[in-house]
Amino acid sequence: MRFRRVEYPVTTAGTVTEPAAPSHPWWNRRGTWATGWLLAALWAAAFPVISSLDTHRIWGTSAALGYAAAAAVTYGVPGPRARCAGVTVALIGAVVVPLVLLVLTGRAQSEVDVIERSGRLLLEQGTPYLPHPYKVTDYTPYLPAMALLGIPKALVGDHGWAARVLGDARIWCAAVFLLCLHRARLTLRRSGRAVTPTGGGERVTYGTGVAALIASPVVALPLCVSGVDLPLTGLCCLALALAAVGRPAAAGLALAVACSLKWTAWPAIAVAVVLLGSAAGRRAALRCAGTAVAGATLLILPSAVISPAAMVQQVLAFPTGRGDLPTPAASPLPGRLLADLGPAGWYAAVGLLLCGGLAVAVSLVRRPPAHLRAAADRLAIGLMVAFTLAPAGRFGYLALPVVLVGWARSAAPRQRARSLEVRGGRPARAALVVPSRRPYAPAGTGGGR
Repeated sequence: MRFRRVEYPVTTAGTVTEPAAPSHPWWNRRGTWATGWLLAALWAAAFPVISSLDTHRIWGTSAALGYAAAAAVTYGVPGPRARCAGVTVALIGAVVVPLVLLVLTGRAQSEVDVIERSGRLLLEQGTPYLPHPYKVTDYTPYLPAMALLGIPKALVGDHGWAARVLGDARIWCAAVFLLCLHRARLTLRRSGRAVTPTGGGERVTYGTGVAALIASPVVALPLCVSGVDLPLTGLCCLALALAAVGRPAAAGLALAVACSLKWTAWPAIAVAVVLLGSAAGRRAALRCAGTAVAGATLLILPSAVISPAAMVQQVLAFPTGRGDLPTPAASPLPGRLLADLGPAGWYAAVGLLLCGGLAVAVSLVRRPPAHLRAAADRLAIGLMVAFTLAPAGRFGYLALPVVLVGWARSAAPRQRARSLEVRGGRPARAALVVPSRRPYAPAGTGGGR
C-alpha cells in the first residue's frame, strides 16, 4: 500500500484547520436555499387557511410572503451575497414584521399572558401559582424562574406602545435566547477549541447560519406568538458550550437557570455532566452536577414551600394529563394517542417514556459524547424521545431538539478535528499520512519533521 502526505495548516493561535472541501456541496447551493425558502413559504401559507388562532394567521400571512420573497432573492440576485440577502428578507418577513405587529396590537398566545400574570403574582405573593385555578389559562405549568420574564410587564404596565414593547414577555424570551447563543459562540471562540473552516466547503458563516435558523419556521413562529421555550433552548446551548470547553461551574449555573424554567431541561444535566467528564474529568463533572442541582433547588424551593399543592398540581399533574382539567397540549403524538385509550394507555405511555429515557442514559454511559456536536445530538435525541412518548405534548416542543442540532453545527463545524499546540506562536504545518495510489517519497523525506 502506498501513502501520500496531506498537510494541515496551523494558524498562529494553534488551531488545526482542515483542507479545502469541495467548493459547492449540495447544502450550499443557491438552488437548495431557494427551494428551502419555498417550502417554508408553503408551510407558512397553510396557517391562514387551517388555523383558528389570530396570532397564527397573522404570522402565516407575513411569513409566507417573506419566505417567497427570500426564495426569489436567493435565486435571482447575482453574486455571492444572494444567500445573505435572502436570509435578511426572510428575517424581516417571518420575524420582524409579525412580531412588531403582534406586540403593538397586544395579540399573543395564552402562554404569554400566563408568564406575565405569574410575574405579577411573584411580586405580590412570592409564588407564581394561583391557589385555586378554575380554567386552563389559570394554570401556570412552568417552574418559578419563568415568572422572572413576566416581571417587566408588572413594572411598566401596558399604557402606550413603549410599555407594550418593554413589558411583552416575548421580547424578553427572545432576548435571553439570543444573548445565550451569542455568549455560547464567544465561549467556543475564546477557548481556541473551535475549528476554523477553510476552503469553499464551509462558506456559510456562523452569523448567516444562525440567522437562517432564527428565520426558519421552527424558531420564527414560536418567537412571534409565544416564545416560552426559547430561553430554555438558549440556556441549554450555552450550558453545552461551557461544558465543552471545561467550565463546570459556569455550565452548572446555566443549567440551574434552565432547570428552574421548565422540567424539560433536566435531561441536559446528564448530557453536560457526561461531556464534562470526557473533556475535563470526573471532578469537573461532579462540580457541574452539584452546581446545577443546588442552583435549581434554590430557585424552585421558595415557591415550593409557599404553595406546594398548587405547584404539584400545575407543574406536574396538569402537563402530564393527570390534572383536574385537560391540558391543551394534545397533538396526536404516539404518547398522547396511547394516553387517550384510558388509564392503561397512560401507564403504557409512561412506561415507554421511561424505557426511552433509560436507553438514552445507557448510550451516555456506553458511548459518552466527546465534543459539542455529539452532546447536542444526544440531548436532542433524548428530548425527541421524551416529547414523542409523553402522555401530553405538542409538535411545537420538537423545535428544541431541532435548534440544538442546527445551532451546534453552526457554532462548531467539523468538531472532530483536533487542535495542536504550537510553541512560539509561529505558523507551522501538521502532516498526516493517508493511503494513496500515487507515487510518493519514502517516509521521512520531503520536508517532514
